[in-house]
Amino acid sequence: MKLFIKHMVSLRCKMVVKSELEKLKLHCLIVELGEVEIKEELTLPKRRQLREALLSFGLELMDDKKTILIEKVKNIIVQMIHYDKEVPRTNFSNYLTNRLNYDYTYLANLFSEVKGITIEHYIISHKIERAKELLLYNELTLTEIADLLHYSNVAHLSNQFKKITGLTPSFFRKMKHKRLIALEDL
Repeated sequence: MKLFIKHMVSLRCKMVVKSELEKLKLHCLIVELGEVEIKEELTLPKRRQLREALLSFGLELMDDKKTILIEKVKNIIVQMIHYDKEVPRTNFSNYLTNRLNYDYTYLANLFSEVKGITIEHYIISHKIERAKELLLYNELTLTEIADLLHYSNVAHLSNQFKKITGLTPSFFRKMKHKRLIALEDL
């Protein structure tokens, strides 16, 4: 039986869900971001128990098909940008269409209606969050980060970064360095 869980966006969330399922004596077959497959059928009392346990961690068991689809879109984007070794070279609309077997226009309209932002803006926000992480690690150049996140060039990444954060990527990286130096002085 497949279950869909809202706000499940990290490896920690996967561990929490797995643990809560084990406490209810339910056997996990697959635990992915936003989606779990269990061996058993979920009885109404166990569904209530699971719902309550997940809520205590900020997670939500979903039943509504539109909400489930939106969470799938979000989880695919998060997985693609934050966890996959390489962001796919195909454009995101084709990628989502192929992964979910839904027309992109339908997905985009539904996403905007439910979330109040476009899929494109959601992707950009996550790409900038990923860029911020990579800048903090200080292992890649700005050119390498732009390439990794499939920006056409550093200027494009820098413009989006500044639009979202109000800072240039270089200034953001320097701020981190200054904070570390300040901590060393304590």
